[in-house]
Amino acid sequence: MADTAEKSLIGVGGRRLHLARWHVGKTEHRPLLMLNGIGMNLELLAPLARALPEREVVCFDMPGIGSSPDPVLPYTISNMALTTAALLDRLDLAEVDILGISWGGALAQQFAFQHRARTGNLILAATAAGATMVPGNPAMLAHLTDPLEYTVERTLKRNLASIYNGGGSGRVSLNAAKAPSPLGFSYQLAAFATWSSLPFLPLLRMPVLVMADEEDQLVPPANAHLLHNAIPHSRIEMFSGGGHLFMLSQRDRFVASLRSFLDAA
Repeated sequence: MADTAEKSLIGVGGRRLHLARWHVGKTEHRPLLMLNGIGMNLELLAPLARALPEREVVCFDMPGIGSSPDPVLPYTISNMALTTAALLDRLDLAEVDILGISWGGALAQQFAFQHRARTGNLILAATAAGATMVPGNPAMLAHLTDPLEYTVERTLKRNLASIYNGGGSGRVSLNAAKAPSPLGFSYQLAAFATWSSLPFLPLLRMPVLVMADEEDQLVPPANAHLLHNAIPHSRIEMFSGGGHLFMLSQRDRFVASLRSFLDAA
């Protein structure tokens, strides 16, 4: 089927990463690289990829997340930006548009800074500038800092429903959710906690669209306005009632906005 991903386990940059590619061979548009949220496996973003049949979509699981094996050593956001560039080399993709969601938005910002020549358009959804972010709901953040809340199957979907969809009125299917490993989740959390994009945001010159939801309780919308004000000539679009995963709970509107931005930029 055209909407079925081609999946593989690929070795790159000293890591083994679980990779998915949808609509391979579509060349009329720049490929779209999707970078996922903390602890989220790539299958959760499959509905977005299937809704963009006109372009190739690439996504991979971070080390220790989804079907990617645990990392041997801790890593930083800048390390993963280098690994992402090496992955694109392996796929023979010279330039990509990037959609960064939540934690993946941090990696997207870092990649866009380190590899500006390889970044076409940049979309930052439900994300922040790193450790300097405006904090979310304290109760939700307390759960987020406990890896056992996300690495045990019986609690994973309950927490995703309450935290990732916090503030949302739309339903999000979590059937595809897979528990990350304790090590993978801890390393991913630590990488974000020691990183900030504030020093380089004014240097980003590619077209940037910042997207957020007014009722996001994990990454409050003030973070989107901070990004928008710091990135020259960026655009901002606000949603309401979608929660932290508004891109899934309000998928049709999100995809329409995403497509409009990518086609016009």
